[in-house]
Amino acid sequence: MFVLIFLGGGLLAHAYLWWRLVRQTTGPGRLRRALTLCLVLLFATLVATFVGTRMGLESWVAWAGYLWVAVMFYLAVILITLEIPRAVAAAFLRLRSRRSAPVAVPALTGPAPEQPEAPAPEQGLPDRRLFLARTVAVVAGVGALGTVGYGLSSALGDPVIERVRVRLPRLDPRLSGLRFAVVSDVHLGPLTGIGHTERIVRMINGLEADVVAIVGDLVDGSVARLGPLARPLRHLESRYGAFFVTGNHEYFAPEGPGEWIEELGELGVRSLRNERVEIRHQGAVLDLAGVNDVGGASVGDPPDFAKALGGRDTRRSSVLLAHQPIQVSEAARHGVDLQLSGHTHGGQLAPFNLVVGLQQPVVSGLARFGGTQVYVTRGAGFWGPPVRVGAPPEITMLELGS
Repeated sequence: MFVLIFLGGGLLAHAYLWWRLVRQTTGPGRLRRALTLCLVLLFATLVATFVGTRMGLESWVAWAGYLWVAVMFYLAVILITLEIPRAVAAAFLRLRSRRSAPVAVPALTGPAPEQPEAPAPEQGLPDRRLFLARTVAVVAGVGALGTVGYGLSSALGDPVIERVRVRLPRLDPRLSGLRFAVVSDVHLGPLTGIGHTERIVRMINGLEADVVAIVGDLVDGSVARLGPLARPLRHLESRYGAFFVTGNHEYFAPEGPGEWIEELGELGVRSLRNERVEIRHQGAVLDLAGVNDVGGASVGDPPDFAKALGGRDTRRSSVLLAHQPIQVSEAARHGVDLQLSGHTHGGQLAPFNLVVGLQQPVVSGLARFGGTQVYVTRGAGFWGPPVRVGAPPEITMLELGS
């Protein structure tokens, strides 16, 4: 269903781009046919890239296809934004044209005076509407390419280190200062190399955290294809260990998340599968729990809050790892003090963050729901287009305070 919706939306976007960028900027002839063919090929590239990567196939068109997704998105956004100014300009040109048109006045008597012959329009001077359409097309093209270029450098650059202090009212004062390195949505896949993982590990180790929390969507493929890209995770350093919970992308592989759970265990990363552990720090205890992603319900591996949090000493503070922010409502019912999540990418491509906000209670940052706080990281990688606009990649250094 998701594939059909995505491809249907892509088809509509290409039809709109053809109307605005081809049909209204060119006349019948070779140029229009060539530009139409170009759009058809770009749509075919998009389909090949998206379907191929979803099927777990390496696609040599992945870079071209995903970059075109980003350019297409911003072309459409800019053109839609310019629709009202364009309509106003077109109305002004029509009004001006009517006012400047000569008005014939019949003579009262005698033969009509000879009218001077109107000067012929200059050869090659484009029609005003054609000129307006081409101007809008150039503005949209330059804006889209500039935005995607900026977003490409952001997505492929170093993640931003966000330092956040979260005060938990029930926290034992001895646990104050406990530090979590939070990372999510690394998305190891066909567009990332081993250097992507090595950089993230190096930056996390530089934080000297007490706990490393990987909150889902680590991979976009099978262990057989992407196992080598994950191996630098064996070098993660922290006082009390590195922990992982599944995201929705871990369930996209035909074999499910089981192979990755086993692989991560061999790399020294413990998966919390609807379970909890005790973090003992300076003589005090914190409950660290993790639940499966909601996407696991479709394959018989759902989140189980009762199993992860049931029977614990409620006088202790608790931190929950849950991939999607939407899980905070259930966390609040179980008395969780702090939930750490990802999934949203902070929107990844502004203004898509406005759409994400319709589906998730928090797009990024810290928020409170009753007695439970949730911190949502923007993620350290990207999904689909290697582009981030308005939502730079992030690794979070989160410190607890009482």
